[in-house]
Amino acid sequence: MPDFDSIRALIIDGDGVLWRGGAPLPGLCDFFLTLRRRVLPFVVATNNATAPPQAVQTKLSQFGVEVSLAEILTSAEATAALLRQRLSAGARVLAVGEQGLRMALEQAGFEVVDKADQTRAVVVALDRGVTYELLAEASLAIGAGALFVGTNPDVNFPSERGLVPGSGAILAALQVTTGRAPLIVGKPEPHLFLEALRRLGTPAEVTLGLGDRLETDIVGGNRAGLPTALVLTGVSRREDLDASPVRPDWVFQDLRAVTQALSRDP
Repeated sequence: MPDFDSIRALIIDGDGVLWRGGAPLPGLCDFFLTLRRRVLPFVVATNNATAPPQAVQTKLSQFGVEVSLAEILTSAEATAALLRQRLSAGARVLAVGEQGLRMALEQAGFEVVDKADQTRAVVVALDRGVTYELLAEASLAIGAGALFVGTNPDVNFPSERGLVPGSGAILAALQVTTGRAPLIVGKPEPHLFLEALRRLGTPAEVTLGLGDRLETDIVGGNRAGLPTALVLTGVSRREDLDASPVRPDWVFQDLRAVTQALSRDP
């Protein structure tokens, strides 16, 4: 097991770790005060591609925590960064997604389109206003050889009335139609973590991946070569560990316990 005292930076999930729904989780402000006091750089990394990073910044500010935009990374931003490595500036990208995805692609210098003609890539995120026409154009572009990318594979997400389709459901429809599988950027794949590491400039082995889901946060952190910690204030429970082959390096009851561990003198 890695030495917790060797941790020099953190990549932190949002919902289930820092907040739940519209409320901060206990110990949130003390956690960030400890990070600042110990000069531990961090990135809040989220699979959510619907909202821009400014929305995460505003949410945390309402909870009494101030972070910079450079300390927030969405799967939409990580996707745009990955596309910059593969496509030329100004390339046409067909986006199935909401404001957060379109903003990230435009800021990365791509032309965001909704027609298949001369499209170099199709990028898919959660889109609660998706139309059959847009899915048809996306399918045609993929069939013509466009790069097929998904910001995250989440097949559903909870609503007040139960589970509803997520970005993974849209990806599945396009995959069935075209016979092509997408490249996934968000958790549990490593790309989101690797982009966060690039921002932090720290080695993977001293950068802690902190999350609440075994199958996404912990798997993704492990794939990126990070030591990982599970916080039991979100989706995964302690009993889930007994039945899971996925093993975090540490398990914490809540954010207050993480803060206590970070506050120890080496």
